[in-house]
Amino acid sequence: MSAQSKPTLEQLLRLLGFGVTVEEHQLDEGLLLDVKTEDPGRLIGRQGQTLTALQYILNRMLFRQDSETPKVTVDVGGYRAQARDALLKKALEAAEKVRRWGDIVELEPMNAFDRRIVHGALKDDPGVETHSVEVEGTVKKAILLRPRH
Repeated sequence: MSAQSKPTLEQLLRLLGFGVTVEEHQLDEGLLLDVKTEDPGRLIGRQGQTLTALQYILNRMLFRQDSETPKVTVDVGGYRAQARDALLKKALEAAEKVRRWGDIVELEPMNAFDRRIVHGALKDDPGVETHSVEVEGTVKKAILLRPRH
């Protein structure tokens, strides 16, 4: 049940030494727990890595309690929304370059969640197609944008 998501996250963060308040928001794609804290940087981590790990651990804990529980998204001070907006802006700028100059543009390697955002944003663009490609030395994939023929 999502009812235990908020108290579980609050207890986990308290045990880790963070003073936080957690706001719960129901979204179309599930539950969002937005964490408010004096030290958001420590919870977000470099490029959101700590936040991603925290979300993973919370979802594993909740799944063990109830395998029917919906996935929970954890955010700290709107970080995910800001990062998503920046990613969309970068994708749209790259698409404009492809349309204008006919060049192939490669975006930096990113995780599956971020790639889904980019592919989704450009899927209906009549002038641009997107492809995920392996990047040597990392588990992340890059996205190639090229003119649609």
